[in-house]
Amino acid sequence: MKQFFATCLLVLGYWTSWSQVDFDAKVSKNSLGLNEKLRIDFTMNADGDNFSPPNFESCGFRVVGGPSQSVSQSWINGRSSFNKSYTYVLMPLQKGALTIKQASIEINGQTYKTAPIKVTVTNAVEIPKDPNDAPTVRADDNLYLVADISKTSPYINEPITVVYKLYFSFNIGITNWRELNKPKYNNFWSQNIDIKQLQAEEGLYKGERYRYVVLRKTVLYPQKSGKLEIEPLSLDIDVQVPTNRRNFWGQTLLTNDSKRVSAGSRVITVKALPENGKPFDFSGAVGSFDFQAIPSRTTLQAGESLDINVKVSGTGNLKLFTLPKPVVPGSIEMYDPVHDEKVSTPLSGMTGRISDKYTLIPSYKGSYTIKPLEFSYFDLKTQRYKTLKSAPIELTILDGPGGNTTAAPIAQGNDAKSNTTINQPFAYIKQKTQLQPIATDPFMGSGRFYTFLVLPWLALPFLMIWRRKKEARSRDVVGNKMRKSSQLARKFLAEAKKNQNNKEAFYVSLERALHNFLKAKLHLETSDLSKHHISDLLQARNVDKETLDEFIRLLESCEFARYAPSSEGGIQQDYDRAEQLITNIEKQLGG
Repeated sequence: MKQFFATCLLVLGYWTSWSQVDFDAKVSKNSLGLNEKLRIDFTMNADGDNFSPPNFESCGFRVVGGPSQSVSQSWINGRSSFNKSYTYVLMPLQKGALTIKQASIEINGQTYKTAPIKVTVTNAVEIPKDPNDAPTVRADDNLYLVADISKTSPYINEPITVVYKLYFSFNIGITNWRELNKPKYNNFWSQNIDIKQLQAEEGLYKGERYRYVVLRKTVLYPQKSGKLEIEPLSLDIDVQVPTNRRNFWGQTLLTNDSKRVSAGSRVITVKALPENGKPFDFSGAVGSFDFQAIPSRTTLQAGESLDINVKVSGTGNLKLFTLPKPVVPGSIEMYDPVHDEKVSTPLSGMTGRISDKYTLIPSYKGSYTIKPLEFSYFDLKTQRYKTLKSAPIELTILDGPGGNTTAAPIAQGNDAKSNTTINQPFAYIKQKTQLQPIATDPFMGSGRFYTFLVLPWLALPFLMIWRRKKEARSRDVVGNKMRKSSQLARKFLAEAKKNQNNKEAFYVSLERALHNFLKAKLHLETSDLSKHHISDLLQARNVDKETLDEFIRLLESCEFARYAPSSEGGIQQDYDRAEQLITNIEKQLGG
């Protein structure tokens, strides 16, 4: 029995030693120069899944080789051994004491991690080289990054283009490149143009033939005059250059090299727009445009609505100026415009159209004239200001309460009936007639007769109440604005839901929905929609701080998300946040 237990313990010990999982990280050296390479191996004695290396760049290294994977398995005296490794070759990005963080892997359902490794990086050291391995061509003399600028002395809001080209000689090949510093366009409105695929072309640089690739295209609109600096684009580029070695067939062997290149900073001298002849209503439009102000209809009843679409189309800085606003009589209610843009930005600059659609609701009958709208812009071809004018808009309101002669003149007809109606209201009724007896009608004196006789008198109080409510509602300017703003909030929220595949249109609609919701609930005007004022009003109405802060953050997100990268999930999340916040604030404000 003792021998049996001893045998079991021995087998258990062997099984335990075999089942012990080891997962380690080893480096080729713990101290190296800034120009040396480091090898790191992640080894394990059991096969696993979901290997996750550390983020080497955040640790101060970049990967120049790997990962390479090796697996070995053997049987010795009835025992199996297994070894698997992932190998990387790293180049340090900075000096100092650096730490390579943990790697992880899943083995038999459990997660194992390596220990962090500390590495000291010193100044660059001299590395002895085999003269046969020395490159015959230096990357420094055969690789250039250039920023081609279409115009260095534009007007304010005149488009210029910056095209970044990487020139390289026919003797070297580019294997990889990384951005070290992105260009900065302070005091410029900028739009990057997508390049779907890099394509090598041939061209001249400094009088010699080179190959080149276009890495980036950007359209810029300067926003102030004076000398403006474009900060440079910098790249770290890996290349292959020829050596003195040759292979078995006599072909030249290549070696890896790297170089950091910069396009250099560029200075743009921006001219101010001339003051001579500048219209007083000039809003900054520069280019070549057409202008229209079109009503949806000109004849309607009081209380009905019409739209006036103010539209500018053409080529120029379409996203960077405001459209003129119609001036309407005081008896016509005009609501905030719905802005729409259909603008594309090719390399030549913005082109397309923008529009503001205003909703108008007249309160009184009469004839009204909306004065012509004027739109001014600076024409780059003639270098002069031009002013375009729309046609006047004549509105005829057929029915509704009468107004005074200054605010809401009553329409005067041309026919005799309308004239007599105003001067002698009952003159058109015949005052003499010939009566003739009719046959006895069984309807007279019946129950139906008395019912129809009394019914109008019973309905009269209800009709008077309904009319008073209608008149009160027509006079309730604030209430009408609130109701219209609430309708617009629902409309823009629905538009945002439809535009979830269009980031810019989505956030424009969502921001307008939030603004109109606030205008409806807090009795605000457009000029009062500052975040500080909104915060004070919601706090005064006892909206809890968490909801208030979340609402302000969402407004800020709408402002900036149009120009920042965002995912489909982020857009859906912002829409859900908006719905939830509107519901919460409505509950806290009492519906």
